[in-house]
Amino acid sequence: MGEDLLLLVLGLAGTIVFAASGAAAAVAKRLDLFGVIVVGGVTALGGGVLRDVAINAGPPLVFTDWRYPTVAAVTSAVIFWVHAQVFKLRRTMLVLDAAGLALFTAVGTTAGLEAGFPAVGACTIGMITAIGGGVVRDVLTNEIPVVLQREIYAVASLSGAIVITVGVQLLHLSPLWPSLSAAVLVFGLRVLSFHRNWSAPVPRVR
Repeated sequence: MGEDLLLLVLGLAGTIVFAASGAAAAVAKRLDLFGVIVVGGVTALGGGVLRDVAINAGPPLVFTDWRYPTVAAVTSAVIFWVHAQVFKLRRTMLVLDAAGLALFTAVGTTAGLEAGFPAVGACTIGMITAIGGGVVRDVLTNEIPVVLQREIYAVASLSGAIVITVGVQLLHLSPLWPSLSAAVLVFGLRVLSFHRNWSAPVPRVR
């Protein structure tokens, strides 16, 4: 599989799982079909829009490639109609969200490196791509963004972005294997931190 095809597959897979995550959150807030599709689409595509603007890639990919908004809309509509079954699979939704975080971290960081950004910039772009849509989702559904709470979320994404940057810029590897390794790392950290109840420090309040 060529690198371009791999990035396309990763991007579409991330779009599906994040659209499902966003749509499920919208259904939980009892939004109508249009609202569910909007929230699902923003969750799936928001991070990519921020990435494309940050790297000055021209019109964001979601406006020039029909596959991304179509996949997001169809996935959101499916969740709207089968949400009763989805809500019974809370662990499945956690796994999907972790997978989306991992996939978008890989896609975003690789895009930043290909655009010529230095290490810190590429890692930041990778993390923004991964968490951007989720932040907008939580704001639209009137929730405190997950990334600002105790859960290991942005830290997991940043860890994966660092792995890709080190592999490509320092070890001069093809982006393929660092991206796959980073995706596995991000996914594992996110799922393991949830099950082990790991969290970032929070202030002690009397």
